[in-house]
This record gives sequence, C-alpha cells and structure tokens, in this order.
Amino acid sequence: MKRIPTKQEILDWISANPTLTSKRDLAKAFGIKGADRIDLKRILKELEAEGHLEKRKRSYRDPDRLPPVSVLQVKAPNADGDLFARPLEWHGEGVEPIVLIISRASDPALGEGDRILARLTQVHEEDHNYEARLIRRIGANPRRVVGIFRKGAEGGRIVPIDKAGSTEWLVAEDAALGAKDGELVEAEQAGPKNRMGLPRARIVERLGDPSAPKAVSLIAIHQHGIPDDFPDDVIAEADRAKPVGLKGREDLRDIPLLTIDPSDARDHDDACYAHADDDPKNPGGHVIWVAIADVAAYVHPGSALDREARKRGNSTYFPDRVVPMLPDRLSGDLCSLHEGVPRACIAVRMRIDANGNKIDHRFVRGLMRSAASLHYAEVQEAIDGTPNDRTGPLLESVLKPLYAAYGALKTARNERQPLDLDLPERKIVLNDKGEVESVAFRERLDAHRLIEEFMILANVAAAETLIAKRSPLLFRVHEEPAPEKLESLRETAQAAGLNLAKGQVLQTRHLNALLNAAAGTEDAELINLSTLRSMAQAYYSPENFGHFGLALRNYAHFTSPIRRYADLIVHRALISAHGWGKDGLTADEIDRLEEIATHISDTERRSMMAERDTTDRYLAAYLSERVGNEFTGRISGIARFGAFVKLDETGADGLVPVRSLGREFFHFDAEAGTLMGADTGLTIAIGQRVTVRLTEATPVTGGLELELLSIEDQAMPRGGGRGRPGRPTRRKAVSTKRKKDKIKRKVERKRRQR
Repeated sequence: MKRIPTKQEILDWISANPTLTSKRDLAKAFGIKGADRIDLKRILKELEAEGHLEKRKRSYRDPDRLPPVSVLQVKAPNADGDLFARPLEWHGEGVEPIVLIISRASDPALGEGDRILARLTQVHEEDHNYEARLIRRIGANPRRVVGIFRKGAEGGRIVPIDKAGSTEWLVAEDAALGAKDGELVEAEQAGPKNRMGLPRARIVERLGDPSAPKAVSLIAIHQHGIPDDFPDDVIAEADRAKPVGLKGREDLRDIPLLTIDPSDARDHDDACYAHADDDPKNPGGHVIWVAIADVAAYVHPGSALDREARKRGNSTYFPDRVVPMLPDRLSGDLCSLHEGVPRACIAVRMRIDANGNKIDHRFVRGLMRSAASLHYAEVQEAIDGTPNDRTGPLLESVLKPLYAAYGALKTARNERQPLDLDLPERKIVLNDKGEVESVAFRERLDAHRLIEEFMILANVAAAETLIAKRSPLLFRVHEEPAPEKLESLRETAQAAGLNLAKGQVLQTRHLNALLNAAAGTEDAELINLSTLRSMAQAYYSPENFGHFGLALRNYAHFTSPIRRYADLIVHRALISAHGWGKDGLTADEIDRLEEIATHISDTERRSMMAERDTTDRYLAAYLSERVGNEFTGRISGIARFGAFVKLDETGADGLVPVRSLGREFFHFDAEAGTLMGADTGLTIAIGQRVTVRLTEATPVTGGLELELLSIEDQAMPRGGGRGRPGRPTRRKAVSTKRKKDKIKRKVERKRRQR
C-alpha cells in the first residue's frame, strides 16, 4: 500500500502547483492508485470541511479567482502600447477578467497569439483586474483566423470577422491560395511573429461569399474549430455497420412506443409509452417505458467512430444545418428510431404512484419498433380535441395514457420544486434561400413538458442504477450559485421591491418564490434574467455533486446518445453493470473518466458559443435593413466599454458604446454593475427599460450598435463634461480617484476581517 500523504503535504502541493489540483492530479502526484483513492478523497473532504479547501468543479482552489499561475494568450497591443492577455482557464459567467502583462527588461518579446505561463496578482484598477508576470513562453499550434480577404498589389490582407475587431493579417501573393477580393477565408499564422507591423498568414481554405446566407453557420464552425468533416476511416466504419437483431435482447416490438420530436427533427433517439398500473397495491399509478437508441451497439470503445465521437463531444445545431457527433449512416439511419422499423435500444420500465413518485424501475437491452413518429404540435392538437389521421387512431390507447402519467409527474415536480425560469427561446425561421424570414419565440406546449419529465425520470433511474451497482459513470452536475452572485441577485430583487430569503440553505423553491412574486410585473424579465445569471454552469463529472437546478440528488444524461458522448458513456456503464455484452465501459475509459468529462464539458461550451454567434449573425442580417429604426428593450449587461441591451421584438443583443453617451466620463462599477456619469450622475444599470435607435448592424460579425434615447421613459440628459468624449476632466479624475480609494479601503477591511 502506498503511503497516503498528510493534509499538510496535500496543501503544500496545491500551493506549489495551482494548475494541477484535481483529485486525479493529486493521486498521480503522490502515486495513489486503486482503492487507496478512497482515503485520498476522505482527506480532501476533511480539508473542505475544515475550510482549507473549496471544491470547484473538478479542482480544489478559490472559485472566485483565476489560478495564481495561469496559461494566457497574448492579445495585440492597444493604442497605448500596453499588452493584455486572455485567460485560457476562465470558465466563469459574466465579463471575462482583463489581464495586463507587466513586462520586465529580461523578458522575451511577446506578440499576439503567444501562449505564456504567468503568475497573476489580483488588482482593482479601472482597466484591468489582474497583472501578469511572465514565467515562460509555451508552445502553441499555429493561430488560425477566419476573415474577409482584401486583395492587394503583392498579396493582400485578411480582415478578421471577430466582433472584437482583431488585428488584420498580411498575406503574401504565394500564400493566397487564389482567393478573390471579398472572399471569406480561413488562414493560419505563417512564420514567427514580428515585433513591428502586422502578423503574416497563409490561407488554408476558401469559404466563399461571406454574404451568402449559408455562410453564417459556416463562419461559426470554422471560427470555433468544430470538426465538420468525418475522416475516411470513420465513414468507412459507419458504412460497414449492419442492423442489430433480436439475439440476446428483450423483444419490445409489440409495445406501442412513440417518438415525439420537433417537426424538423433530424434524428429520433428516444421513444416512450405509458399505461395505467394494474397492480392493486398501486392505485392510480402508472407504468412508463422510455426506450433510447442503443448507440453503444455500433460505436465500440477505441474504434475510429468512438475516437471521432469523443473528439466532437456532441452534435452542434444551427438554423440551417447540424454538425453531428456521428455520421448520418448511424445518426440518421441505424440509430434513429424510425417509425415501423426494428431498432436496437436500451429501455427502462418505471412505475410511479398516483403522485408521480417513482416506486421502482428496471433496465433492459431490447429491440423495439416505433408505432409512430409524431411531432409536438400534432400531439398537443390531438389532446386538445383536433386529432389528425396520424394521431386519431392513437388518441385513446396511447396519447391519453401518456398525458395521464404526465399529470402524475407534474404533481411530483410541484413538490420537488425545480427551478422554473420563464425565458422564451428564440426561433429563427429561414426561407428556401437560407435568408431570415422571421424571428419568433418557440411555443412551449404540454407535449414538450411531457417528454422533458419522462426523460428526466429516465436519467434519474440511470444514475440510481449505476450508483447501486457501484459502477463508474459521468454525472450531470449543477452546483449551487456562488455566494457573491446570490447576493447580487438579492440586491436586484430588493431594488424591484421583492425579497429573496437570507440566512438559510438556498433551495430552488426559494428562487421560485421570487420568480412567482415577479410574474406578471414589469420586472419579471429582469428577475428571470438575473436568476439565470446567478446560476453556475452545468458540467460533467465522475463525482456526484447533485443537480441544483432540477433539485435532484442523482442525475446523469442517458437519453440522447446520438448527440451527446456523455450519454454513450452512461450506456456503456449500464451494459457493463448488467453484463449485457463486451461493448460496455472499458478499464481505460474508467481511468480517463475525469479527462473525458473535462473535454466534453468544453466541447459543449464550444457548441453553445458557436450556436449563439450564429444566432447573433442571423439577427444582425435580419435587422440590417432596419438601421435607423427605434426599438424598446432592457439593459441586459454592463461593461467598462458600454451597456448591452436586449431588444424586446427579437431578443437580439446590441451594444450602446460608452463613447456614444455624451462628453462626460462614465465610471464603471463592476461590483454594482453600473455606469455612472461624472457630471450628470446618470446611472445605467441592468434591468432598466430603454428606448434605443439601431445605428449599425454588421451581419458578418453579428454586431449591433445602438444609440440610447431614453431610460425608464426619461430622455437622455446632455453630458456637461468639457473634455473629449470618453476622457475625464481633472475634476472627474479626482472623483474617480476618490472612488478607487474607497474600493481599496473596502478591500483592506475585508482582508483584516479574514
């Protein structure tokens, strides 16, 4: 047995290696393997309880700060020659911390795109939050850029499409790949960076007309590095796959399982069925079946398909296309539960009582045949009294029993009180040419909620089964809100005349009480947005920290293995735990679960950003013909450089630059989330109702620029500053200095209290 380190040895390691602090890192550092990891976990829990450590996601450190030693990516120098960097280890909510590099005479010259390891010090300055001192420069892959090619006499330039307005790149004539002027291209850095002048690049792919509608999602795919072409060996492996038969499986083909999806669904990976429980010991109870495509039967650990699926992590969905996790031979055919076709599945049979509480459940590996592939609207219309030719024959025997079971699950949901946010989802409707035809908000039907509740119940059953069988798995984790974010929400609620209870263990029912109190008032949207911003981001982990938002202790993703790699891991764990075959979870996968969890959490965030950027570009294209029009909206974010406004009509987000607010200096208060005019005292804060004018819409970047006309129905005052716009006069500078001194005194008091 390897000697278990003492608590002090663990603390010393974390202090000396702040970037290697996960349980896996600690086990590796001290040579701890197998069952000895249980003792390491116990010691870490004790250190948490004693207040020496705080667990945040998968590592032990202060969750409110960047690590003291961080990997940074150097940005281009600003107009004053200062060098800033982007923290690559920042995964928090809100505005990304600003890091200023403090150079020493002995440091090597740094250029845009360099990756460095640096020691950070937190500061409270007007233009940055951290100061970084170089430890060493580290290697990096050639930096890539997506932009518009502008042809010149000896090659040309690339104008990046990023909203941030990155530096242009020079392209030599022999590195242009025949690109035409105005063409969208992808390029990579060519050769070492120069200290003076623009960086050089070589074009690696021509992407076509940037104004073409179908270029919108293509830009996001390339910009975020989402793999969109399957390697030949992956396609070949998928093409060799054959339908799975009944051998070794339970025959479920006589159960009238249905798939219920959006009308434009590209795959069908879940089906359900319910009926009244005939057990006299369970009066008013129901039996619910949920069957999920058996992707593990086709995607085996270590195969080319598996490596590519893990690399992608998940499918990415755009208004005009999907970048799937699996080739179409699987995602659209063999693994899709098409109507009337036998398909391999892993199914769970669950019994609930009259109040929606799960009594028991069992998993089977089976073969099913979908009785019908329906979409949400037609199912809801059938229940509401207008069935069609497809839903009519199923109404009494299948659809009504589904809704009866859902009624019981609603009772359990109301008792459990998961977080109940009311934030309508935008839906971008495209015409045949790929142009935006309209922007609407998705309708929420009981049919949607029914499927959600069935899937949640199945996910809980999967987690509980694997915990009971002591099997490793990936949990879907959603931690409680950070204290400072909760305090910010409390202040927002108080400003709206509402109350969020303090001095007790926070539960989702407390947040729901706040949301219900705001419902129907003019502050409802503000409270919903502020509550959403206070939430931690969900992630995957081999350790179970519960799901705060759903108010569930045990939760894992099981129901979408076609589009999420996490679900495939859970399927393999169920196969191994039940002894269903040799295609279950391998020892290598078990050893790498933490690494896999980190990777797929990152790919999920990557897809979310790509999808959001695409939506922004479509909205900018849609609004580009309405420049000069006035819109109503609400302040949705505050930054040093301006205020973000969410427009009521489309849900689009635009920026009111601080330079457009008049000639006075505006002081940015990050803690309060406000911009305050030094002369007029005008305060711009999150949640305020505003009227704005659209002054600029740039489809290629997705940027919207707005002019602020009124706040809370009060016209904008004229600033009284005499200096240049955005530049403080002497009196303003003194005022700013006083405020900075006040902040420093506050920080010092907190330090003494600790």
